[in-house]
Formats: sequence, C-alpha cells, structure tokens
Amino acid sequence: MTIERRTILKSLAAAPVLLAAPPYLRQVSAQGGTLDIAAVYSLSGTFANVGTLLNNGSKWAVEKYDTLLGRKLNYVLLDDRGDPGEAVRKVQEVMTQRGIRHIVGCTTSAIGLAVQKEVHARGGIYVQEAGADESTGKDCNRSNFRWPVASYSAVNATMRPLIEKFPDAKKWYTITGQYVFGDSLLTNVKDVLKEKGLQHVGNSYHSLSDREYSGYIATALAAQPDVLAICNFGNQTLDVIRQAISYGMKRNTKILAIWSTGLDQFQALGPENCDGVYFGCNFWHGVDTPGGRVVAEVVKAKTGDVPTYLHACGYAVSQVLLEGIKKAGTDDVPAVIKALEGMTYEGPTGTERVRPEDHQVIKDYYLMLGKAKGAMKDKNDFADVVAATKAFLPPEKTGCKMS
Repeated sequence: MTIERRTILKSLAAAPVLLAAPPYLRQVSAQGGTLDIAAVYSLSGTFANVGTLLNNGSKWAVEKYDTLLGRKLNYVLLDDRGDPGEAVRKVQEVMTQRGIRHIVGCTTSAIGLAVQKEVHARGGIYVQEAGADESTGKDCNRSNFRWPVASYSAVNATMRPLIEKFPDAKKWYTITGQYVFGDSLLTNVKDVLKEKGLQHVGNSYHSLSDREYSGYIATALAAQPDVLAICNFGNQTLDVIRQAISYGMKRNTKILAIWSTGLDQFQALGPENCDGVYFGCNFWHGVDTPGGRVVAEVVKAKTGDVPTYLHACGYAVSQVLLEGIKKAGTDDVPAVIKALEGMTYEGPTGTERVRPEDHQVIKDYYLMLGKAKGAMKDKNDFADVVAATKAFLPPEKTGCKMS
C-alpha cells in the first residue's frame, strides 16, 4: 500500500512538469520515439510539378529506410506553395512547436537559401537541392548540405565539353530567368565565355511568370548566334526549347539547356524536340551504379518505370541525411553534421562524397545529347551521355566561410 501511494504521488508531481514541457517533448512521448524528418516542397505554384516529384523521391527514401536508431521514421511534408516566406514560416513552426531538427528539400534556390538560414539559426540540419552557387558559397553554414551541383559546376560541365566539340561556335546568346538561379547560371556562362575569348552577343531576361518567349527568340535569332544557352528551370526550359525550335532555330544554332530535369522533361518534349538538343543533368537512369540501382528499384516499385532526375534528387537528399544519422549513431545534430563531413557513400550517380569545407556533395554532372526517335532503344532512351564531369570550384574559391 505504501509503494502504491509513493507511485501515485510521484506521478502527480511529474504531471505539471510534463504539461509545462515544450510541445515537441510531449509529442515525442506520445509518438513512442519516432524520428521526424520534415520536407519542404512546393506542391502548388509555378514549379508544383517539380516539387511534387522531388517530394515523392524524398518520401520514398524515408520509407525505404523505415527505421533508424531503433526508431520509426516519420515523414512530415511542408507545402511552401512556391513562396520562400511561407517556407520559412512552416519551418519555424515545426522547429519550435514540434521540435523537428532534421529537414530536407527545396523546389527553388530562393526557397533553399531562405530555409538554410532559418534552419541554421534554430540549430537544425538541412539537406537540399538549391542550384544557386550561394548555397555552398557565400551563404554557406554548418547546418546546410547540398546534393545537386552548383550553377558553376553545371555551366562548366556542359559548356566546356561543348566548346571543345565545336571550336568554331564563337557566338553565344542566352535566355535567362530573372531570379536567383537564372542569374547564377548567367554569371557563370559569362565567366566561361570571357575566359575562352568567345562572344556573348546578347541576353534576354524573362520573369518567373512568363510563358510566351517569341519576342526573346526573335531577338536571339537576329543576333545570329552559334549557340543558344538557356539559363532557367522547370517548365520554362521546355517552353523556350519548344518555341526556339518552332522558329527554326535548331537548323543553324546549337541549343543548350544548361540545367534540365532529364527524363520527365524529355518525355514532355518528345523525341522530335529532344533530337539534336544538348542538355545538362544531375542524374540519368542509364548510368549504371550500385546506388542508382537502389533508386531504380524503389521507383519501379512505386511507378512501374525508371527514375527521373527529380525522383533521384529527392531520394538523394533524404539518403544523405539518413546515412549521416546512421553513421553518427545518434540524431544529435552536431554529431550528424560531423559524421556527414567527408562521408563517402553510394549515391544515385555512383560513389559520392560530402566535401567538409562547404558541405557540397561531389558527384558527376552530365552533358547529354537528345537522339532521334529512330535511334531510341526503348521508350526512355531519349539521350546519350556526351560527358560526365566533376567540375567544382576549389573550396577556397567558393566564398564559403563556414559558420
């Protein structure tokens, strides 16, 4: 009877403490020790098609791992609706109210740059897909990691092989999205052209909301370029390619989409538009690697088809985070960050490494050439890999001063 009375009194004494605890502590108790992974993606807005596929890849990776450290993984989706401010608000909410410290994903560079600052300020860890150089450059921080290559790498891994292949292509014209990522691509294009002594005969900026590019194409045609370099993202890349081809630009001009999302865009364009066009891409299902085969098995089980870049990229950011937690043997954020720095693992493109100086994943970026319908071996064989390059600035030149 005395023992029962003590137990009751102890429970009553503990109750106010539990009720006064932060909401996330009460939630962990209620969940029985799940490990939450939050993902920030745009499921509406201009790039909703991109965000949806990235989200699928991230979610499927979490489902594949299922448990870590003896705890069930719980995937928490945050729809930022294509708005950096909304993304930051949603991240603030889950970090303060739910205590989530492990976060992946972004659909645009503007969102990624905003979220990486917020996650760092609140003591979390963030693995994301922004392409802008600043992410692992001047805006880098110890909480932030990036799987895709930077704009610098995409430009150098596509332009340099193309320049080598076509040394007489002296005149380049650019069509650029007037947002963070587009400007980052354009800056790097100009740097390569200047170094190689080639002409930048003009640039046309378009806004995030533009869908009609005929005026820009006409201006480009008037400049008579040897190469049209497209510096934008998502459906806007598709629209520029289609309209450039409809104006006959492919007849006398090489078209290079520096940053494509690969298979899903090739499917949308069709072989008649892909044929003869050059594309840059972070992932291609036709490159056979151990890590790529794992992604292919997961995606095939979900869709019955091969993985797109967006599937692989979404998968990769979750994989990097989860492998870091696994290596650390704890979900403690500083320990996971330390475990990730210098970590080598089998990723979607092969053996990949997290560079400790700036937290950039070192991996191949592909220059691809679209092929004619008659040359396709199967329904997904839209392009050949022309070059696979690791084109990264040395850490000391990225502008990253790790904080």
